[in-house]
Amino acid sequence: MNILIRGGRLIDPAQQMDQVTDLYIRGEEILAIGDAPDGFEADEIIDAQGLVVCPGFIDLCAHVREPGYTQKGSIASETAAAAAGGITTLVTPPTTKPVVDTPAVAEMIQDRAAEQGLARVLPMGALTQGLAGEQLAPMHALASSGCIAFTNTRKPVASTLVLLRALEYASTHDLLVVFQAQDPSLSVNGCMHEGATSTRLGLNGISEAAETIEVSRCLMLVEQTGVRAHFGQLSCERSVRLIEAARERGLRVSADVSIQNLLLTDESVSGFDADYHLLPPLRGQLDRAGLRQGLVTDTLQAICSDHQPHEAIAKQAPFAATEPGMSNLETLLPLALQLVEEQLLELPQMIEKLTLGPARILGLDDGTLEVGTQADICIFDPHETWALDTTQMRSGGRNTPFAGQTLTGRVQTTLLGGEIVFRR
Repeated sequence: MNILIRGGRLIDPAQQMDQVTDLYIRGEEILAIGDAPDGFEADEIIDAQGLVVCPGFIDLCAHVREPGYTQKGSIASETAAAAAGGITTLVTPPTTKPVVDTPAVAEMIQDRAAEQGLARVLPMGALTQGLAGEQLAPMHALASSGCIAFTNTRKPVASTLVLLRALEYASTHDLLVVFQAQDPSLSVNGCMHEGATSTRLGLNGISEAAETIEVSRCLMLVEQTGVRAHFGQLSCERSVRLIEAARERGLRVSADVSIQNLLLTDESVSGFDADYHLLPPLRGQLDRAGLRQGLVTDTLQAICSDHQPHEAIAKQAPFAATEPGMSNLETLLPLALQLVEEQLLELPQMIEKLTLGPARILGLDDGTLEVGTQADICIFDPHETWALDTTQMRSGGRNTPFAGQTLTGRVQTTLLGGEIVFRR
């Protein structure tokens, strides 16, 4: 199918492009930018005047909940939510049931996503069998089955020797390891950031040290093994400084931050609203400022949704007894645009954090509108205002602290491999 996207503001950080022009698509690929190729006849014309045309977003952490937790969400519901949010590629953690520690589970997730045809789902494989932190998972076989990276999520690998062996193996085969740093002994029973607000509310806190100590341990082992490492969803200013210092020493490390930790602080928890029960927790204002600084200096190369959908009952309990996380695929773009509104980032910089940055971390050729690449495209109106009605959300989880709020910026059309998978 030939598609012409006409008159949009094309922003592609990979080509340092920001101009109003036309984009031509033939089949699955981008055919041309600017002038029409000889003999091109459009089967469909998308009028993008006044809209931004950019690469489809790549989300580095989104739970699709399938297999095992379909009361919270499914591959069908979460890829539909992704398409509505302009996200064309989802990286999903191995915290399914069964865990992604066999090729069969990895292949099943990808096959079901391909059947839906709304977004690519790239599974992360378990670093250890069953995420138990004791025996190494068959990483080479998992990588051959499509696992993009390996992680133990927030499950502890108590034995430093086991973690060292896992990183040595990953380094030998040039596999990417993802850390979601949290020391379990320092975070046990905690449900929010340890600070003045947690003390006032009488809630158990999670100290910054629970993250920074584990970041330090992992960085020491990364330095020893030379493995490619990524630190996901950092929440502390000191963690950012540790990553910055490691990069200056030449370590192959990268890091991302979730959009909610860039916008909210622990003071939001004051009303005991369980939708603010997140992991990693919302930190104080100084930590938020440090994360924002890390974003500007490119120590944090990507923004992710850290999408964790839950069924309604999972949030209907006293704050500490609820399950942490928020549903965030459909709000990633408007929330990220708040950083542009606050003049922290320029619009092309923000788009880079959602496209080229994640692609480089994963070693993918995606995240660009270059001629000859697959046509994964997001078209959005940066100025449209709309109220978030949770009953209209496509995700299986409606757990969001932004319910009812007026947001600015909305996806109009999403293309995956040249196919229109969402149209408002």
